[in-house]
Amino acid sequence: MAVFGRPMSGPVTASTVLAATTLVRRAGEAGGQAYSAAVPIIMVGLLLLMEYMITLAAPVWERWLFHGGDRENIGLLQDLEERLLTSGDLRQFLESVLGAACDRLQASSAFVAAVGQNGGLERVVAIGSNSILEKEDLSADLLEHVTQNGADLDLFFWGGYWVVPLYTQRDDQTDMLGILGVMRKPDQAIDEEQSDALTILAGRAALALEDWRAQENLFTSVEALTPAVELIQNLRAATRYGAGGALSDVLTQPELAAEGGAFSGWVKDALTHYWGGPKLTDSPLLRLNVVQQALREHEGNPTNALRAILRQAIERVRPEGERRFTAEWILYNILELKFMEGRKVREVALRLAMSEADLYRKQRVAIEAVANAILEMERDVRDENIVAGGTATDNADSPTRWA
Repeated sequence: MAVFGRPMSGPVTASTVLAATTLVRRAGEAGGQAYSAAVPIIMVGLLLLMEYMITLAAPVWERWLFHGGDRENIGLLQDLEERLLTSGDLRQFLESVLGAACDRLQASSAFVAAVGQNGGLERVVAIGSNSILEKEDLSADLLEHVTQNGADLDLFFWGGYWVVPLYTQRDDQTDMLGILGVMRKPDQAIDEEQSDALTILAGRAALALEDWRAQENLFTSVEALTPAVELIQNLRAATRYGAGGALSDVLTQPELAAEGGAFSGWVKDALTHYWGGPKLTDSPLLRLNVVQQALREHEGNPTNALRAILRQAIERVRPEGERRFTAEWILYNILELKFMEGRKVREVALRLAMSEADLYRKQRVAIEAVANAILEMERDVRDENIVAGGTATDNADSPTRWA
């Protein structure tokens, strides 16, 4: 559905359906029928019709309302929504490619593997059994063999499989995306027609993997952009309706920074490098009073202190009782699996029985919950300092002050 079709489809459809059913009911009562079978028919039919008409009409009025660059941007968003490739779509398409490859070579097993973030091969989809990727050492040797030979390597035989490397389909790039393998029968030879067909199917698989990688990069960019955009919108509102010092206030007060999304972004970066990395060791969160207070318990190590505070905040998100994989535990399980255990997005999505897109949305909510928990801990520490006699003036030149 279009960008503005969603928010208006609910109230407009509900109002129209309610008005129509009321008129039909009253018309039936006027005709001497207390209940008319036309009421539920009109209700269901009009509901479906309104949703369909709004879906068709929304792109038209969106392009009419927006002009210039905004109109082009709206068009891009609409195209992206229509062309979105889900992980299920990718697997379904690759399964059809593998099925066609097995038919051509009369094989019983085939697979497609992609080059993962860790540089190794990760199975995307497979049909049949006895995949070559089940042997980790063989998988590593295979990837090394393909990498050493470069883009000149075409169809070759390896470990009982015909293997075709998959590369980007653009002329200016030769990045390796993965491999496609089809089981080879003993003493089986492949003719020119079969080789050409397998090459074409491998190209289709490479195109799908390339689109999927581009889409994943887009999602990552949008996820990283969201906190900054929210902060800018907060700044715009502050400068439009606030005082002259609104810009500096929003940037210096952690509570307002959290509302703008900056604080949540810092928390996300720290969680991403929870087990080590510059986003943890150089995090702005190190200047929090609650982290400075935790230094005493961690022998003056700021990284360990921040790691402990993050862990405490995650535990505040944890529901009471024994850990389960139910809806109320979803946020805690995402934090535990994704950041504490360091599992990959695909593994977490499969473990929690959700799509990767839904996982990203829930992950954002989980990170905001951790950010709120840390802010609450920070406020508690500040209140304790005030009760103990500390003031904001005393800490004006403290290294824990927000920059």
